[in-house]
Amino acid sequence: MAKRGYNRGLPPLLPGTCSVTDPRPPIESRTLIEPRTLKGFRDHLPPQALAREGILDIARRVYRSYGFVPIDTPALEYLEILTGKGSDETDKQLYRFTDHGGREVGMRFDLTIPLARFAAQHIGTLGIPFKRYHMATVWRGENTQRGRYREFMQCDFDTIGTTSALADLETVLVVHDLLSAIGLKSFTIRVNDRRVLSGILERLGLADRSTVVLRALDKLGKVSPEGVAAELAGHGIDAAASADLLQLASLSGPADAVLAALEPLAGGTAPGRAGIDALRALLDGAGQAGVPAGRIVIDPSIARGLDYYTGLVLESFLDELPALGSICSGGRYDNLAGLYTKQHLPGIGASLGIDRLLAGLEELGRLETRETAADVFLVYFDEAHRGDYLRIAAALRRAGMAVEMAAEPKRVGQQLKVASKKGFPLALVIGSDEFTAGTAQCKRMQSQHSTVIDWHGDVSVLVAAVAVELAAVGAGG
Repeated sequence: MAKRGYNRGLPPLLPGTCSVTDPRPPIESRTLIEPRTLKGFRDHLPPQALAREGILDIARRVYRSYGFVPIDTPALEYLEILTGKGSDETDKQLYRFTDHGGREVGMRFDLTIPLARFAAQHIGTLGIPFKRYHMATVWRGENTQRGRYREFMQCDFDTIGTTSALADLETVLVVHDLLSAIGLKSFTIRVNDRRVLSGILERLGLADRSTVVLRALDKLGKVSPEGVAAELAGHGIDAAASADLLQLASLSGPADAVLAALEPLAGGTAPGRAGIDALRALLDGAGQAGVPAGRIVIDPSIARGLDYYTGLVLESFLDELPALGSICSGGRYDNLAGLYTKQHLPGIGASLGIDRLLAGLEELGRLETRETAADVFLVYFDEAHRGDYLRIAAALRRAGMAVEMAAEPKRVGQQLKVASKKGFPLALVIGSDEFTAGTAQCKRMQSQHSTVIDWHGDVSVLVAAVAVELAAVGAGG
């Protein structure tokens, strides 16, 4: 019987026949479709995909070390779910359409809104506080630029069901541990509290204008202060109030100095007082947890443009590429799930922008570009010992090493050239003479250093020696 899908699109075979004539014209006379991708969408070749997978593995390990568990949600949601608590800007970026059933649907533009729906729908089963992580693709129809695409992956973690300041602190600690585990040495986590901004707006009599003010302030760094002032003026905010807002957003320096400068601007209001005290406690807790001084800074210009943030907000930057934008952002959103449930479900979390991070690492020349996921390339050039090669490869894999064996017996030099191009850390060479002598040659592909292993037919000895060589390569040997 023919396999399912065999000769798909061609007439079926008739009983008693062995072949059919392909009704399509010869391939040389066909008009070929140009293989291409949409603007803002990309293919990921093995080097980039492996680098991405490596960071995802690190993120999973860090998230789980704090007790977060994985979930997944559909790529498509009812449109009203996605548009209920975003902003005009995110609504414009939505990929939306009417499905075959006549329903208005959209593709998720982040993982936070689907989380709010998920929590409202399942919190009775999950219990609170609920700590989850979610790694998935999202879509936004926005302008493309360096590190910004229309299809990209987010790596979120969130704590749902508590207003505890400890959950806020833990969020910042996870971000710090995650970026450190990725291997970043020079990065800064910038924090603010939306209540500080609410406090100054209350003092200025602009509490009812918070949405337009916060969106304008969020453009600082991309738009000049004069440009932001002009936008504020366009919303009817007078020059004196605009000057106070820009003064607040421009504060920088040591944490104690920034906190002191915030007092006259926002400390006289209840929300401002709460925000300032929360920032001070956050920095104290981070220091107690061992975060280096200066790694976390208070930046009153951090507003986060989305409407649902209510307390702590944070953004993280590569010190060498600040113009790249934030690589890990988030904050507290105590009212997010209110659109979907009457149960109060406060939350706090952050998201790693893995595609932007990869773009930054590539620009800095720190992106590993291997084309293989294997640790060891097993050279196969003596067909008479095929069974021995298979036995050795299986033993290495059982010991936790990833092994790729050449598909065909070819010249050693030819196979080593392939191993070098693909970026294998080690190549293991065992020919007829080596099998007879009970030896093997283990070659470190980057340094070209070779070690002769005496294993005398004992595969366990060979495996142990290869493990030592692999550890040496990992240590920079």
